[in-house]
Amino acid sequence: MPDHTSDAIPDHPAPERRRPEGVTDATVEAVGKLSAALDHVEDARGHLYAFHRLMGSAESTLEEAEALVREAGHVDIADAMDRDVLGQNPLPGMWSFQMVDAFDDGFYARTKGLHQRALDELMNGQRHVFEAEMKELRRTRGREGHEARPGDVEGDPEFE
Repeated sequence: MPDHTSDAIPDHPAPERRRPEGVTDATVEAVGKLSAALDHVEDARGHLYAFHRLMGSAESTLEEAEALVREAGHVDIADAMDRDVLGQNPLPGMWSFQMVDAFDDGFYARTKGLHQRALDELMNGQRHVFEAEMKELRRTRGREGHEARPGDVEGDPEFE
């Protein structure tokens, strides 16, 4: 088992994960909560992109279905598909790519920008300080799987 207490690799978070001098617990907690909120926004964005991809696939599959329905002799239903579904906006005035663009350029950009501003102005640009401090509270020094940083793990090619 490697000696994690040696002076070669410190047994504490990397400098970019440590609380800047003078930053209070309240600020670390607040910025941590803002980061968690951005994580939710990122998840929502991923679902929006998934919706966009699914709608593209649905449109292609509907085109194939319309052709098959027409070939099977059900012209009225095929005409209704062509008229009422194919090429239609999933939401008023927008195809899914327009929804993605509106979200990315609006709410997402504002939220991401405010998060970065908070990091820059309140945390000296340092990310995930709240999480790094939580990790320090919960990990057991010297125990395998509880290393402070990736460089502490034996066999890490970045540090060999």
